[in-house]
Amino acid sequence: MYVWITLLAGLALLLALLKTFSTYFFQDCVYMYRALGFGIRLNVYKRKTPFYSIVDCFLEAVKKHPRKAFIHFEGKTYSYEEVDKESNKVANALRSEAGLREGDSVALFLGNEPRFVWTWLGLAKLGCPAALLNFNIRSKSLLHCFSCCGAKVLIAAAELRDAVEEILPTLKEKGITVYLLSDERTTDGIQCIGQAIAKASDTPLSPSLRSNIHIRTTALYIYTSGTTGLPKAAYVTHERVWASSFIQGVCGVTSEDIFYINLPLYHSAGFLIGLVGSIERGNTVVLRRKFSASQFWDDCRKYNITVMQYIGETLRYLCNMPKVKAHMVYNYENLPNNGKCECTLRLAEKVIPECIVTVSQICLEALWDSATTKTQTRRLSDVFVKGDLYFNSGDLLRIDKDKFVYFHDRVGDTFRWKGENVATTEVADILTMVDCIEEANVYGVKVEGHEGRIGMAAVKLKEGRGFDCINTCSVLANYLPVYARPRFIRIQNSLEVTGTFKMKKVKLVEEGFDPTLIRDPLYFLDLTQKKYIPLSQEIHKSILSQEIKL
Repeated sequence: MYVWITLLAGLALLLALLKTFSTYFFQDCVYMYRALGFGIRLNVYKRKTPFYSIVDCFLEAVKKHPRKAFIHFEGKTYSYEEVDKESNKVANALRSEAGLREGDSVALFLGNEPRFVWTWLGLAKLGCPAALLNFNIRSKSLLHCFSCCGAKVLIAAAELRDAVEEILPTLKEKGITVYLLSDERTTDGIQCIGQAIAKASDTPLSPSLRSNIHIRTTALYIYTSGTTGLPKAAYVTHERVWASSFIQGVCGVTSEDIFYINLPLYHSAGFLIGLVGSIERGNTVVLRRKFSASQFWDDCRKYNITVMQYIGETLRYLCNMPKVKAHMVYNYENLPNNGKCECTLRLAEKVIPECIVTVSQICLEALWDSATTKTQTRRLSDVFVKGDLYFNSGDLLRIDKDKFVYFHDRVGDTFRWKGENVATTEVADILTMVDCIEEANVYGVKVEGHEGRIGMAAVKLKEGRGFDCINTCSVLANYLPVYARPRFIRIQNSLEVTGTFKMKKVKLVEEGFDPTLIRDPLYFLDLTQKKYIPLSQEIHKSILSQEIKL
């Protein structure tokens, strides 16, 4: 009797100690239990014949609840059955018009909209891997994406016509066929496929069209943001698609939930965890073109959203919004977030200042297409024991008393702005393409009230040339997404370098963009005027007070 009482008392004490000193122990146990269950499912799918893909999962959901809402978008609702039929139309049209067959890579240059979803599904039904292009990139960066994935077909949204026309001559040289999701053809070399899709049959496609697909086949190409140069394609196999889709389930999301996607679908978080995860769960998606802090809670109430996905920037924007009485009470449940890192406290004791993560089945290893040597430079071996392998993420993190890990800054010649990584070397190379600029030193600076660092450049002008405010803006717009363009330019007579001719940045970063401290001419990129304008004290104050939105 006393033994049992002692055991029970000891167990109660142990549970109390765990609750006190390991606050999230029980939640972690639940998480790991779920993860184990999905790991077993993944192994079952690996052995299943014929191969069971996420498309087959979607088709099962269509049969199970055809009239259930799949996508809410800008006041319209599309059921599982409607999306299925639209994807059949896309697939049938592309088979006849473009002659697509299993294994043909197709580049998608679309924004967040339902057409993105059923165009991708249509391609997946044909067994065609899709390359998800960032709709913010232009010119050189956009062209580079094709060399990574080998796509011979580009499908673009009508609103991105100008970006396509910029690179159209080169696309023709490469033998790439361009289709616009529009009804009007106004440019030679661009075919409009809108009418063909509208007239196409919505009859289901035979699974035999994708009969050679297996767990190791490439399903997608998803691109990096170009931290260390031009965007690089990570090829995502069907195994990785399944593994990513399970994240919602591991976080406790069910088929009854309504999932809010405001992250871009070209991003792995928005596409794999958000969209594909919702297909695996069989739930409803609220899709938004882009994140809006002012509309966020209105959307939550309107659609009764129960789950959202976010990156770190998102919550800060929401917290900075003025309080509204209508938003004070809401049944808010799940927040699967980005930023879980497989690292332990001992890493900080041995490897400083760079953060590294273990390459394992939980922290999925990235597979870079046609960039084996670059991948090897990011790997660290024999860190703790002989034969171990770690991946250098390039992120500097911090850990709090509850063992939560936070992004702090980028390591090396990169910075992060608006949740995107920016390579200073790439931006500097683009700046030197401007006629008036001889040298450029690019870096990120802090702005009060904003996370991350905004782009700034110190430049040396060519002898006898003045700073061309309009042309500089134009060149940057042609080659860089808006988040990568330097918002501040500092004109210097010469750029400081080290003894090994590396650009000095520490002092420039510390001085920031304050015109009261800096005597060099300063310019601010006014996106509305599409040119650089002199940075006055009034503009500086307006930026700090957030009257001018960055």
